[in-house]
Amino acid sequence: MLKVEDLRFSYSKHGKPVLNGASLELKQGEVGILLGKNGSGKTTLFKNLLGINAPDSGSVTFDGEDLLKMKRRDRARRIAYVPQHIHFGDLSVFDSVLMGRVSYFGMKAGQEDYETVEKILQDMGLQEFASRSAEALSGGEKQKIAIARAMAQEPKLMVFDEPTGNLDIANEQLIIAEAKKLAREKNISILSSLHDFNQALSFGDKFFFMKDGVVKYAGGKEIFTEDIIRDIFDADVQIRSIDGRSVILNTF
Repeated sequence: MLKVEDLRFSYSKHGKPVLNGASLELKQGEVGILLGKNGSGKTTLFKNLLGINAPDSGSVTFDGEDLLKMKRRDRARRIAYVPQHIHFGDLSVFDSVLMGRVSYFGMKAGQEDYETVEKILQDMGLQEFASRSAEALSGGEKQKIAIARAMAQEPKLMVFDEPTGNLDIANEQLIIAEAKKLAREKNISILSSLHDFNQALSFGDKFFFMKDGVVKYAGGKEIFTEDIIRDIFDADVQIRSIDGRSVILNTF
C-alpha cells in the first residue's frame, strides 16, 4: 500500500507552501486518479513521491518501507514514472525498454535483463517494433514503449503524468486499457493525474481531488458530484446516467 501522510513542501524557505498537508492511501493493484486545477499541487506531489524534491515534512511509505529515506536505485525498483512528454533519442525500441533495467544491471546488461525486455515486448505486442527507432513511432506507440520501459523496472507502483494528454481518442482508449490491464494482471498500483472527468471515471478505482495543496476529497466514483466538482474546479457540470454509467457534461 502507498501511504502519504501530511506531506508539506515549498520551493523556498519562506515561500508559500505548495503541499500543505497532503495525504492519500492507495492499495496494491488499485488505480488512483489525481484531479485538480493547475497549481493545486498534483505535479509537486508526484515530484515528492519520485524523489525529485524532498518534502519539508510528512511521510511517504510503500508496504511499510520509508520511500523518503530510500536510495534512488532502490526507489526505482518500486516506483516507475511515465511522463507526458516522451523522448527516446536515437535508441531502438528494444534499447529504450532496456533502459528501464538500469537500476538492476548498472553498467552492463545481462542475459536476465535481455530476457525480461523480450518478455515485456511480447506481452505488450511491441516485438515487431523492437529494432525500429522509438522516436519514429506514433504518439500512442511511444506511450506504450514508455509503459514497457517502466514495466522493465518491475515496479510495484507506476506514476503517470497526464498519460493521454497528447493522444487522439483511439490511442487514449488504448493507453487506458493497457494501464488497467497492468494493474489487474500484474497487481501494480497506478497513480495518475488526469484532466478529463469521463476518462478518470473509466480508468480509476479511487479518486483524489486536490485543492490548495491538500487532498480535499478521496473515495470511489460516488465522490464525483456536481457540488464537489464546483468546489474543486469552480466550474458547473451536469452528471447524467447513460446505460448505467455516470457521464459528466459541461454546462457551456
